[in-house]
Amino acid sequence: MFKRIDKLQISLPQPSKPDPEAAGVVQELLGGRFGEMSTLNNYMFQSFNFRSKKKLRPFYELIASITAEELGHVELVSNTINLNLNGSVGNGNTNPDETPLREALGIPNMFQFLLGGQNSVAADSAGKPWSGDNVFSSGNLVNDLLHNFYLECGARTHKMRVYQMTDNETARELCGYLLVRGSVHAVAYAKALEKVTGVDVQKMLPVPDLDNSKFDHARKFEEEGSHLKLYRFSDQDYGLLNRIWTGPTPIGPPGELEVVDGTPEGGEIPDLEHIPEEFAPGFDEEQFRELSKRLQYEAGM
Repeated sequence: MFKRIDKLQISLPQPSKPDPEAAGVVQELLGGRFGEMSTLNNYMFQSFNFRSKKKLRPFYELIASITAEELGHVELVSNTINLNLNGSVGNGNTNPDETPLREALGIPNMFQFLLGGQNSVAADSAGKPWSGDNVFSSGNLVNDLLHNFYLECGARTHKMRVYQMTDNETARELCGYLLVRGSVHAVAYAKALEKVTGVDVQKMLPVPDLDNSKFDHARKFEEEGSHLKLYRFSDQDYGLLNRIWTGPTPIGPPGELEVVDGTPEGGEIPDLEHIPEEFAPGFDEEQFRELSKRLQYEAGM
């Protein structure tokens, strides 16, 4: 099962102004073929469908623990999109005849306004809905590990491209962090493949052949040692990860790989104000006050 923690994996900087163009391209990192919804669901279904869990325990634990991290990545990308969309359209006007959402017509990804209420949607940058066709769960360990390695390399490529498409600080902070964490996952799957097959897939890394240190927003996370850490996302379980995640790092600043109990320290989740013209969340100030009073009364406060 999963345990929910009311934090993001890192703190996201507030954008200096609304940036729907950045939000539109970051949408690819959420619902694209190589987006976080794809990595999450690939690993999640592989962990659900894993056979011989006891005999192949370290490999099962690897896929399962990375699954938990990917849940947080989906959350992080969604919040990056939402922060950049916030305030981009509308000014609090509640008169529908005055066309308060007119500006959305000129924004590349109108689905974020039509379907999401000025928020992220389960789709790519072109508005194509994410599909279960993106999930590969063959039941064969080598097949699945090889696919996961390929998936992380493809995801890294897209993050590098998005980073180079926008100078938005929030988007770049996201990309920098995910470049480092995605590299951790690629190394982890490469190490697992070597354990199973004897083939040193790590020699192929990094793919693409450009160090994370070339990106300012990735370099700082490597300097903090994030590239060395594989989180268990559990206080007691998944204790055999160090059978795979061990030894010197093959990428980034030198250091020894370590398995970390629990989760990253995390950062605050943004709390965005309501947007009346989007009916999100659909309460005016008076309704907020009435609801607050009722909840306090029912709680005996």
